[in-house]
Amino acid sequence: MRFITDRKGAEGLGSARAGTHHHWHMMISSALLVVLVPLFVFTFGCALGQDHDDVLDYFSHPWPAIITGLTLIVVTLHCKAEAEEAIIDYIHGVKAKLALVAVTGLAWSLIAAGLFALVKLAL
Repeated sequence: MRFITDRKGAEGLGSARAGTHHHWHMMISSALLVVLVPLFVFTFGCALGQDHDDVLDYFSHPWPAIITGLTLIVVTLHCKAEAEEAIIDYIHGVKAKLALVAVTGLAWSLIAAGLFALVKLAL
């Protein structure tokens, strides 16, 4: 008697594939977001409504730049992991591989562009 479904047997997806790793990754990034998002909202809120020179001066300090950079990275990687799970669950074959490549490329492009903008703003 086998305790896995025919589909799991056919696809080779047992119960201990990568779900635990993904769960812990999402729990850690969620815990980071619980701390980072309020810090980012208050940090960004202090610069909101100021003129250009004051914003440049504000983001040249380490605290706002670090909070903004960390929030950008953690939010983007968290969303990337969730999008990958949705793709793995609902898209199959070549379309899934292409979608995974597109999501990964988009996520890292957003991180690179955001950090470049932040460094340009801070320096």
